[in-house]
Amino acid sequence: MTDTSGATTNTTTLPGGGVALDASVITGLGNLATEVGPALERAVNELIAQQDTEGYWCAELEGDSILQSEYILLKWIIEQEGDPRLPKIAAYLRSQQRPSDGAWVQYPGAKPDLSATVKAYFALKLTGDDVNAPHMVKARELILQLGGAERCNTYSKFYLAALGQMHYDSVPAVPPEMVYLPRWFYFHLDKVSAWSRTMIMPLSIVTTYRPVRQLPEPMGIMELYTNHDYLHRPFTEFDKKLLSWKNLFLGIDKLLKVYQKVKLNRPLRQPAIQRMEKWILDRTSKKHADGLGAIFPPMVYIIIAFRCLGYKDDDPHVQEAWRQLDRLMIENTDTIRLQPCFSPVWDTGIATYAMAECGLRADHPAMRKAVDWLVAKECRHPGDWMANVKEKVEPSGWYFEFNNAYYPDVDDTAMVAMALHMAANGIAPEAREASQRGIEWMLALQNEDGGWAAFDRTMSRPILEYIPFADHNAIQDPSCPDITGRTLECMGHHGLTIDHPAIASAVEFLRQTQEPEGCWFGRWGVNYLYGTWEVLCGLRNVGVNMDEPWVHRAGEWIKSVQKNDGSFGESADSYEDPTLKGQGPSTASQTAWGIMGMMAVYGAEDYDVQRGIRWLLDTQLPTGTWDEPWFTGTGFPRVFYLRYHLYRLYFPIMTMGRWQSMMQTGTAP
Repeated sequence: MTDTSGATTNTTTLPGGGVALDASVITGLGNLATEVGPALERAVNELIAQQDTEGYWCAELEGDSILQSEYILLKWIIEQEGDPRLPKIAAYLRSQQRPSDGAWVQYPGAKPDLSATVKAYFALKLTGDDVNAPHMVKARELILQLGGAERCNTYSKFYLAALGQMHYDSVPAVPPEMVYLPRWFYFHLDKVSAWSRTMIMPLSIVTTYRPVRQLPEPMGIMELYTNHDYLHRPFTEFDKKLLSWKNLFLGIDKLLKVYQKVKLNRPLRQPAIQRMEKWILDRTSKKHADGLGAIFPPMVYIIIAFRCLGYKDDDPHVQEAWRQLDRLMIENTDTIRLQPCFSPVWDTGIATYAMAECGLRADHPAMRKAVDWLVAKECRHPGDWMANVKEKVEPSGWYFEFNNAYYPDVDDTAMVAMALHMAANGIAPEAREASQRGIEWMLALQNEDGGWAAFDRTMSRPILEYIPFADHNAIQDPSCPDITGRTLECMGHHGLTIDHPAIASAVEFLRQTQEPEGCWFGRWGVNYLYGTWEVLCGLRNVGVNMDEPWVHRAGEWIKSVQKNDGSFGESADSYEDPTLKGQGPSTASQTAWGIMGMMAVYGAEDYDVQRGIRWLLDTQLPTGTWDEPWFTGTGFPRVFYLRYHLYRLYFPIMTMGRWQSMMQTGTAP
């Protein structure tokens, strides 16, 4: 056999179908066994150096330009444009523009994003940028070429309407009376995703009160519209096909707007608004959350909603909302950028699990601190998830952020529970008890189709995606293969196998959702590499026969997208164009996922596995980490993506630690 560098090697076909190396030293690969140890030591030392003294990790979580532009627009909506920080935010926003075409984009290398570009242009114009400056001209020409500001997405239109640049009838109605819909109704707030719930509540208040900050005409953005009438009269784009779900919901939306205007007695309106207000106040309590949902979009909307409800700027609720939002800022000498949220539980769970793969346990000082911090973060508060769980289960689970007690999620819980289980290893019984409660909680949240979603026990209701205010493609939170795969991996660590009914049901869900090529979709990471890695590791951990043909199709798919140098990379472009599955710039995190997926099927001695390890060794920086400028995390597919700044470190650690253990013992730890 000849490797990609042209070196001749002697190989043996393994029972699982992989190709093993007969010698540990091979031209082009080197002696991996002796090199992995020092590389791991450098990487682990770098990871530990980034640990907070309290025991957690929380790296920067990077989003795109809308975080800066929406913050500036918010300040103008509530007449606080004199904030001295805005010029520094604008400076960072300006730096995010792509020089080649004038666009602001969702991730490096992405196509132009119309909504992001409109909001950035508007924010910079309000900040004082000359519309005839080259960067503004370029952006304006691109916007018009893409169809004009009238073609922005729904959540962008709310900002434009609030600043007098669009008629409120051009944005969807979100009637507050929806809180009284019966639970059997197809649309109900318990049936939409947790993040949609936190956005719908304040947006409903905003669209009911319709606040407008009227700007002087020269400060507006009418130059960005292809149809200038859009400002004065509403437009609705119906489907050409008369009978469609989209047209049905748009028709309902028009009726709701008529209801809004007709001077009728609305006995349910004020009680509904009061009910929404109480719901928001409960979920923004300092005791339970760092802002509504602890994520940027609803944290912005509630500030506008509070103003609509008559709250003064010095009200404690308003001040707390600002405090939590402003915590997301990262300030440098000349710029300020914002994060969409914090990720300490996620970062700490993965970092702890990665180090456990290297053999570190809770008797190690760094691990002890991490374990203690994670145990203390177990969520014992009864959150929104209880609405859809019929079984009696003790509140448990872990959320993503520092404090978000109403919204623990399955993904974080699975990650933390298996990290605690591995790290405790008889040393920390309280950690084992917490992780076991997490298992019971996750079992209660399993969906009827056998899979797991992120925040709730639910089912897929695809018709909801046609609701006019649902154009972010994520109003629901159905089962997804990546979370189901990670949950199985966690369950396997806790002794559950394919013989357990819940596990068997989950495996069947994964069989049904496998793509024709053999891979799986990745909802929360980019993309098919992420989903396929998660699923294969989960299947292996619960005792599925990895020699089964459907499993081997997945392993073969991973091998088919491995690059000649042993690396892997996939762009978020694959969400738009599935023919790009597994294709994109090489990254350390995605290479780690590809290697772990192959190891689950073929073992550590497989030649392609070792090619991947070789790439990680060759690209490691002297500091112990890897360079990774690309976005490999997913917020909302096709809408918002993330760059987790620690992905480039703890996933390679996890991979090399697992590889080293499997080489020594033949099994993962």
